[in-house]
Amino acid sequence: MAEVSSIEWEFINMSEQEEDLIFRMHKLVGDRWALIAGRIPGRKAEEIERFWIMRDGEVFASKQKKRAQYNSI
Repeated sequence: MAEVSSIEWEFINMSEQEEDLIFRMHKLVGDRWALIAGRIPGRKAEEIERFWIMRDGEVFASKQKKRAQYNSI
């Protein structure tokens, strides 16, 4: 198995629209990353999968918290 460098696993920034589309598509088609990436211009299946895996990470959690605070105003 190939070793993955830490650079490859940096958090992937997605727009709110991209994140929303990923969550909706995943609910419909599961982890068919190539299919989901085909709906987001400029994104690769590997990026979408990595984003999905890292979505519960610290950066994503803080981003979601800020978004929730903004939406509650």
